[in-house]
Amino acid sequence: MRSDFRVAVISDEITQDFDRGLSIIARDFGLEWVELRTLWNKNIMLLDAAEIASARALLEKYKLRVTDVASPLFKCDFRGAPPSNAPKDRFGADFTYEQQDEVLERALELCRAFNTDRLRGFDFWRIQDPAPFRAAMDAKLNEAAERAAKKGVILILENEHACNTATADEAVRTLNAVRSPNFKLNWDPGNAARIGDLPFPDGYKKLPKDRIGHVHCKDVLQKPGGERDWAPMNGGLVDWLGQFRALKRDGYRLAVSLETHWRGAGTPEESTRQSWAGMRELLIKAGAAS
Repeated sequence: MRSDFRVAVISDEITQDFDRGLSIIARDFGLEWVELRTLWNKNIMLLDAAEIASARALLEKYKLRVTDVASPLFKCDFRGAPPSNAPKDRFGADFTYEQQDEVLERALELCRAFNTDRLRGFDFWRIQDPAPFRAAMDAKLNEAAERAAKKGVILILENEHACNTATADEAVRTLNAVRSPNFKLNWDPGNAARIGDLPFPDGYKKLPKDRIGHVHCKDVLQKPGGERDWAPMNGGLVDWLGQFRALKRDGYRLAVSLETHWRGAGTPEESTRQSWAGMRELLIKAGAAS
């Protein structure tokens, strides 16, 4: 595939067998980029030196480049805040607030090991009223971005429905509060839609386009009882065709990374294959790929 974007897939959405996942991404999907989160049933933060070496050898085998290290940085309760009741996807990682400095240092080492300048993070498990803690949260994000800058790494904050920045409005607020040039947004329209936001066109219009540093691609559907759940790309509520067209129009040239989440096809691999087929069709229709 040729594209205006760095089209990628998070490998563990296909399988925990890293070799097979990379083979599908490179040979079946025809892509050149991959996003790393868990490998061989281990969170990337927990890989030992031998496993990192094996992962690098497989990346070289399939000629794949890494978009970012999808770390669990700040996926924890904020110090002093009430425990969060949000549903949590941990992906094999469960680090406390007190461990976050170590998580950051380890994640920056992994960025160097996998030759990427982007580190994905969050802003703590979602609480009902973050206002009393928001300034301290922002200061922690700014400190992390400045530490990343010293290593030549950009910290990308994912708007996550289980964390305190979930919607486009919340993303704009956080970006305005954390002004470091090494702090950008991992825009995830699916996460925004999951919490009830309208990510495109309404949410996207509000975002400062020069501070979008990564994009996650998944879709959402409305269940009969009003609850929202994951859907395959091109099969849900998010106007991905419009979103891809707008990203291209606005000069975005970084990653659009498939984060399937939907499991309606029975297995992670088949669900990702079907979601990739929908994403590929959307990219071509948007004039962003061929």
